[in-house]
Amino acid sequence: MQGDFEKHAHAIRTLGLEPVYVREPSQLVQVSGLILPGGESTTMLRLLDWEKMFDPLVAFAREKPLLGTCAGCILMASEVASPEQRSMRVIDMTVERNAYGRQVHSSIRRLDPQPAFVERAGPEALEAVFIRAPLIRRVGKDVRVLALDGSDPVLVEQGLHLAATFHPELSGDTRIHRLFLDKVAESGRRKKSS
Repeated sequence: MQGDFEKHAHAIRTLGLEPVYVREPSQLVQVSGLILPGGESTTMLRLLDWEKMFDPLVAFAREKPLLGTCAGCILMASEVASPEQRSMRVIDMTVERNAYGRQVHSSIRRLDPQPAFVERAGPEALEAVFIRAPLIRRVGKDVRVLALDGSDPVLVEQGLHLAATFHPELSGDTRIHRLFLDKVAESGRRKKSS
């Protein structure tokens, strides 16, 4: 509905899969995982309400993986600040909207991945594109931090889900999308075995 979903689709195609564009609740049964792209989280909430997708999306997240980037990360948080807003509450974290400033404060940074990322995706630095980015102010005890910007978590995971405060789809590095697809595959294997 919003965001650079084409760039995410390109990353998924680069990794050998064909993406499905989901625009209405009935399409959720066609996919094994979902990417919530960047954009403007308040607008995204309005669109989700307009299309009657918010509740089906929350139900989807109980069983299948999500990757949220920038505004998608905000939508996944258990708590949103500056200002407060409703969210899906799928990752135990507090996120502050637009904490890095306005559009002119956007930047590209190199991030050193944390051990939990390195063991699954390699030690190379991550290129992170921050555009009016949110800031993760707090993470719960079950949230694993995969990358930091200084002391601030910028890439986290909890259970099935991944969230980044930046835009991995705007770099040529597909490792975050690969981690997401690994979660999708693992979720599918669990479902078959149960």
